[in-house]
Amino acid sequence: MASIDLDKMLAKIKSTQWALSDIDWEAPGAELITEEQWPKLKEFMADLMWIEHVGARAFAALAKKAPTDTLREIYTYFHAEEQRHANAEMALMRRWGMLDGEEIPEPNVNLRIIIEWLDRFADEMPVYVLGTVVPMLEIALDGALCTFLLESVKDPVCHQAFEKINDDESRHLGVGFTVMEMQGHSASYIKMVQMMARVMDPRLILGIASYMPLLNKMRDNVIAMGLPEEKLYKAMNKFERIGGRTEDGRRNPWFQLIKFHGRWVTNRSNKLYHVPVDGLVKLTGMVPRRALPAVPSWVKELTWQPTSTH
Repeated sequence: MASIDLDKMLAKIKSTQWALSDIDWEAPGAELITEEQWPKLKEFMADLMWIEHVGARAFAALAKKAPTDTLREIYTYFHAEEQRHANAEMALMRRWGMLDGEEIPEPNVNLRIIIEWLDRFADEMPVYVLGTVVPMLEIALDGALCTFLLESVKDPVCHQAFEKINDDESRHLGVGFTVMEMQGHSASYIKMVQMMARVMDPRLILGIASYMPLLNKMRDNVIAMGLPEEKLYKAMNKFERIGGRTEDGRRNPWFQLIKFHGRWVTNRSNKLYHVPVDGLVKLTGMVPRRALPAVPSWVKELTWQPTSTH
């Protein structure tokens, strides 16, 4: 993927903003959700909604550290867009009778842990760390989950909402891979030294320990919903294929690190990786919710109400 013109991208982002009120949430089609789909779809949508907010919190942190004014403004828009996606997904959940009143769905424990890490430490992470992790999360989780949702749900309002969401996400990925290439411009050994110093940061080690079981947990959840495991891994492999198309992209050591981790995740025969990480998933699954810290204050911004403006 060739680098994009960020100034042109910013103009396009501004011209393609949308609001929840653009969608008729009362239109026919909600009845197409089957009784068999409903319970698993409720959990699936809750996970998807919180993944959007993981992205939103990461973009908020990236906006604070962006190296240019243009990129800072882009990340600020992306932060708002991810919040809008979460709100749209909540509106769908309410449309399908999965939420009562102002109820907000609970994140699973692994998502809750990564949200806590982001809230505490994301603002202290440099652009080149979050700027590489976010595209992997978006292409693997958002991409695979959204595609599967549209294949399995017949409600036309869902398709209308995700047409808008997917358009936004395509721009997020375009910018993400461009920034990854920008980070590969300088000498590789300098980037490698920076990476090794950062990898030893206890805050990042804690983040990695949260990130790895999250991917395996989401794998388990989407498989339970009916998504073939191979489709999830195919989505993850796109990160390596697109991110490594250019020399600058391949020279980014964080791309190389995330790429090799992606290979471990998609290789189910790699017991050295999957046995301990699956063990972490089981261990975190036993953590009682009351033992977790309170959700961040920005959770109060979540709403299904279609009152957003352009």
